Amino acid sequence: MNWKNETLQKQECILNDLKELISIPSVLDESLSTEEAPFGPEPKRALEWLLNEGEKAGFTVKNVDNVAGHIEMGEGEELIGVLCHVDVVPAGGNWTYGPFDGTVKDGKLFGRGSIDDKGPTIAAWHAMKMVKDSGLPLNKRVRLIIGTDEESGFRCVERYFQKEEMPTVGFVPDADFPIINAEKGIASLIFTQKMKNKDGQLQYFKAGDRTNMVPDLAQAQVRLNIPDVLDRFESFMNIHDMAATIVEKDGEAVIRVEGKAAHAMEPDNGVNAGVLLASFLNKVFEEGDSKDFTQFILDAFGNESRGHYLGLAYNDEVSGDTTLNAGVISYDEETGGQIKVSMRYSVTYPYEEKIATCERRMTDLPFDMTVASNSTPHHVDANDPFVKTLQDVYTSYTGEEATLLAIGGGTYARSLDKGVAFGMLFPGREDVAHQADEYVYIEDLLQATAIYAETISRLACDQGEGEKE
Repeated sequence: MNWKNETLQKQECILNDLKELISIPSVLDESLSTEEAPFGPEPKRALEWLLNEGEKAGFTVKNVDNVAGHIEMGEGEELIGVLCHVDVVPAGGNWTYGPFDGTVKDGKLFGRGSIDDKGPTIAAWHAMKMVKDSGLPLNKRVRLIIGTDEESGFRCVERYFQKEEMPTVGFVPDADFPIINAEKGIASLIFTQKMKNKDGQLQYFKAGDRTNMVPDLAQAQVRLNIPDVLDRFESFMNIHDMAATIVEKDGEAVIRVEGKAAHAMEPDNGVNAGVLLASFLNKVFEEGDSKDFTQFILDAFGNESRGHYLGLAYNDEVSGDTTLNAGVISYDEETGGQIKVSMRYSVTYPYEEKIATCERRMTDLPFDMTVASNSTPHHVDANDPFVKTLQDVYTSYTGEEATLLAIGGGTYARSLDKGVAFGMLFPGREDVAHQADEYVYIEDLLQATAIYAETISRLACDQGEGEKE
């Protein structure tokens, strides 16, 4: 089969399906959680939409407790898994186009989830349909496994694999091409302030909603006289070239600062609005709990994202630097401050030793540290035949060397016994996942669809090699 030609013929249908899936604002909403919709109504609606598409196309489908599901084809004992997710992070602000409109412009399709992970999901889904429609004899089963809580803790696939079969091998179209065979560990750390002196300077502070995003907005209410700090505030924000406001409310100052969102796996790609606001407030606060709060943020996260101050820094050749993202920052004058951090740690990280070092350092600091969750690193050997097959497919379709990568992001690959992340962000393309005006190049969407069709056909049948020209 010439999968490239097949994909081009399906272009309009692929784009229409992606627009329809993007139009579902499938953000976690636990305030609307029910037994029938554990993560809120919209993630469930996105799951049901895709499962319905599978059923209409003649596949075997299954909904697992409205948190995950699968679309399956083929026969045989072995199972090939393709793991995708239809939930998305909150849209945030500063969009040029509607985040759920699926706007097409200049060869791109804009929308929340277009690259993470609704675009790749649609590419994998249409790849499966093309392989099925081709009539190629499958001697293995192929299962598109769909989750709805990837952005908030993988509870969907945890439940799924409690009830369903583990694939023999699997790939995850939710990261970068060529192939990611190593994923860093992901630990959620919570730093909680030890209150000593309720000085009344800071009334509240709020930045961020998710630990896996760099906060792009921060707001605080502060007991200070605006004219006394206005010149310093404007000068500070001009230096950092970020939008900000300071207004009077009930005799106090309400300060709002904008930053730049980015994925937590590389915080340096964004501008943390919470850290930025804390940096300014630290200049005007007097001693007390308020200043302890901002000083700790400045020390731990203000100048670097590698965890040196906290004793958590580490680097290895397999996966690079350990990174820390202060994703949710809050302060209440009664209970104090809290910083929720996503730590993406290297594959060979001495976890217990480093956590113990951080705990010792906290003894002399005005905060305590607890580990809320920990997902260990994931690694598949570079010489595994499965990895070699994916490398060959990628090279044959792109003409480029299929180098192996390590990432700080967490994909569903870490939930598999043997799995890797395989696209669909091509080398040289800007990673706009979790950012305003997220988009996918249409040519990349089509190229990835053809690559996935070739991959599925090679893995699932003896006669699966397609034409590449």
